[in-house]
Amino acid sequence: MRTTMLALVTISGVTMAADPTLLEKAKAVFKPLPAQFDSKDNPITREKVELGRQLYFEKRMSKNQDKACNSCHLLSNFGVDGEPTSEGHKKQRGGRNSPTVFNAGGHVAQFWDGRAGTLEDQAKGPVLNPIEMAMPDAATVEKVIASIPGYAPMFKKAFPADPKPITYDNIAKAIGAFERTLVTPSRFDKFLGGDEKALTDAEKKGLETYLATGCTACHMGEGVGGAMYQKLGLVKPVPGLKDQGRFEATKKDADKFFFKVPGLRNIEKTGPYLHDGSKKSLEETIAFMGEYQLGKQLKKEEVDSIATFLKSLTGEVTKAMMVEPKVLPAGKDTPKPDPS
Repeated sequence: MRTTMLALVTISGVTMAADPTLLEKAKAVFKPLPAQFDSKDNPITREKVELGRQLYFEKRMSKNQDKACNSCHLLSNFGVDGEPTSEGHKKQRGGRNSPTVFNAGGHVAQFWDGRAGTLEDQAKGPVLNPIEMAMPDAATVEKVIASIPGYAPMFKKAFPADPKPITYDNIAKAIGAFERTLVTPSRFDKFLGGDEKALTDAEKKGLETYLATGCTACHMGEGVGGAMYQKLGLVKPVPGLKDQGRFEATKKDADKFFFKVPGLRNIEKTGPYLHDGSKKSLEETIAFMGEYQLGKQLKKEEVDSIATFLKSLTGEVTKAMMVEPKVLPAGKDTPKPDPS
């Protein structure tokens, strides 16, 4: 009697038969995007989402009434402004690139240094940042929003149990609820769902190259990244790197030069790249990451192949996501722009 031994391999903790198919390999390290990124602390409702969309475009939440969330995270441009760093109050610029808001609800934290744990926490930051929207304090923001008559009924519907619905916390919750619906599945999700024809042969080859190169050490999961922090210059110091990354938020020496790993969803459309926007092209960035994160000098055909796969992660930004609501009329007590 002959006994057949079935060889097994383990990929990212998932055990499967030897010589797994490309689909099996992919399913071991990636997950399809959900319909929305739910939060037990901020349940998504239609009323919150509608209010959040209005606030996302609300420029009167900035000191000079010329900046909104959408100014740096354009929903019509895959959630970015295409600039190395964004222009804020009085044309000031910060030191870091504005990441895309699409699919950010699935990330481990927000901002490059992870200083905000949730989308709701993140929404509070730029409004009060003197370089970005420059509002002096939360009370001033509440006062401005309360002075615009159209907001009162929207807040009451979104937060019916609150005796005082218009609060800075609720502004952040509404924006967070809206952003949690900004999910852009792509053909890659269809592939993960079992449709092996969803990717072209060239994209499948790129996926094979991506897996073999070791990119999944950091860029995995439903966001193809966004799930961890990693040191920039992991195997080779990056020349001239001054930004100390997560250390700026934690002040822990162990966090120096660590940044949140960016998600690669829509990466084709969200350049320029890295925390400072210093890399203009996707191909340049792939080669850079190979050298400094993996210690590999990738050949041009390998870089091009990986880029081909990454372009399959470009999802659909629907018209419903991009629609800009009408500006609510100001009230008699609504402040005027303050450029100072």
